[in-house]
Amino acid sequence: MANILDYLEWRGDLTMEQAPFNHIDALILSRLSYIPFDGIVLGRHFPPKSISKAAAVFFALKDAAHEVYMPQDADLLLSLANNRRFQDMKLSGYENKLDYESQMQFSAITIDIGDSTHFISYRGTDDTLVGWKENFNMSFMTPVPAQKEAVRYLEEAAETAPGNIRAGGHSKGGNLAVYAASFCREDIQERIISVYNNDGPGFDSAVITSKGYLNVSNRIKTFIPQSSIVGMLLEHEEEYIIIYSTQVGLLQHDLYTWKVKRDDFIYLDTVTNDSKYIDKTLKDWLSALDLEQREQFIEAIFGIFIATNAHTLTELTTNWHKNALLVLKSLTNMDVSVKHAVSQVLHLLTKSAAQNLHMLKPNTLSLPNN
Repeated sequence: MANILDYLEWRGDLTMEQAPFNHIDALILSRLSYIPFDGIVLGRHFPPKSISKAAAVFFALKDAAHEVYMPQDADLLLSLANNRRFQDMKLSGYENKLDYESQMQFSAITIDIGDSTHFISYRGTDDTLVGWKENFNMSFMTPVPAQKEAVRYLEEAAETAPGNIRAGGHSKGGNLAVYAASFCREDIQERIISVYNNDGPGFDSAVITSKGYLNVSNRIKTFIPQSSIVGMLLEHEEEYIIIYSTQVGLLQHDLYTWKVKRDDFIYLDTVTNDSKYIDKTLKDWLSALDLEQREQFIEAIFGIFIATNAHTLTELTTNWHKNALLVLKSLTNMDVSVKHAVSQVLHLLTKSAAQNLHMLKPNTLSLPNN
């Protein structure tokens, strides 16, 4: 079955005037923020650069294809640079920030679509441990630093980007897009056409009951694959749309496995039993923990990882034999009270999973005919 790369091959010769902006276009532009445009696309006070020109500079770099987060990202950029629909879109305002002290990973880019709208694309969690820890911090902290940056970025982009605005992202990037749209100034909210959350986590009740969130909730479009885990985390007030993925479990978070037909996704009516089971288990588990317990657990787990001196998941897993010894040593030396707290949290997770086992029935999900 086809994915977004096939869509670009089929529909890439059609301009926005010939075929209006659609959900697949939004997913593609959401993914574009994952490309490391450092030194290629500059701040918003510098002249913008077309996708085709930015791609030419990027691929001229030594080992450019190895700089991307996923191999398909290089294929995506190359395809965008060579089709009429996307190649002349203008890129500006690229930012890429990593702050270990504040535990923040943030990156975004502004895209002039050419149909009198600008798309604000927020990058999701990358390979850094800081980025992943910030993701987990969302379970006890609102806002996290990247969410504050997302609001600031949208408001600054709106000052120099005339016309209407679309915002979106994949994974944490989708969460940032929704948060920014919810807490930016009201005059900017009025310019927002739609916000795309592609399998990104939700929010706590304080956010989804806020005036700002309610102002834009009818413009939020949330997409998740049928066995979503990441996108089902925390709460979603808005309805979500289920996309068919050819992968299983957590691997469905990979948007290159999301299936398309012509100029739209292939949709399903419901998520799988596995997704419902994991969703309920995690929500029951989190509801049983107070904010202090959540924070203590996450600090302990990532403290163990940081003890290995790894800065990325790749570094952590590449040297796993060496790092496993450091992890074991760190566990042994862990403060007794912290060790007890971690044990309690894991016990509650196990208990919640056991209580929800009755939900896990043979999956009767049927594939779409179209």
